[in-house]
Amino acid sequence: MENALGASGYTATMLAIVFIVLGLGIAALFAALFLPARWKLKYRMEFVFVILLVGLVWYADRESTRIFTAYQGEIRKAGLIGTAEAAEPGQNFDHVIKVIAFQWGFAFINDEGKISRNAEIVEPGSKVLFRIFGNDVIHGFNIPAVGITAEYEPGVERDLWIRAPSRPGKYLIQCLNYCGVGHAQMKAWLVVREKEA
Repeated sequence: MENALGASGYTATMLAIVFIVLGLGIAALFAALFLPARWKLKYRMEFVFVILLVGLVWYADRESTRIFTAYQGEIRKAGLIGTAEAAEPGQNFDHVIKVIAFQWGFAFINDEGKISRNAEIVEPGSKVLFRIFGNDVIHGFNIPAVGITAEYEPGVERDLWIRAPSRPGKYLIQCLNYCGVGHAQMKAWLVVREKEA
């Protein structure tokens, strides 16, 4: 999970295939525009193209499911699954973090007004309130380690709180709603570490 924010493994493969298919499509378009009028793409090529696209979607779905299942399995084995709840008025929180979601990342603004991109640091077992806001499209907010999944619309602020995992480590935060071509890279980290003396 260390390279969840990078383009590696199947993500790099998918990007390479997408750019190859895009290049072939552009080449076919120019061929249709500039070659003599008698040139036509054969129907079997159209079928091959559709089959290729269906294969890409199947491969991406299979790999995404495999990675998510493996990640969930590691968390369950370590006994790190926690709970999350909606915030209620009058509750006291150790951290209040404003989360701004955008295509394709997260920005975190902590209690002190410091902004960090794609990572936020909290102490083990602390109560953390996330004030989630998106300004472009519908996004999802998922932290598998604490069992929180939320969807929020653009222009609407949503409050959710969690009890941070008790074990120090890096915990994945991800968008679960398809929000555009960079959706697969819309990931961040909840970093749980002991408070410095």
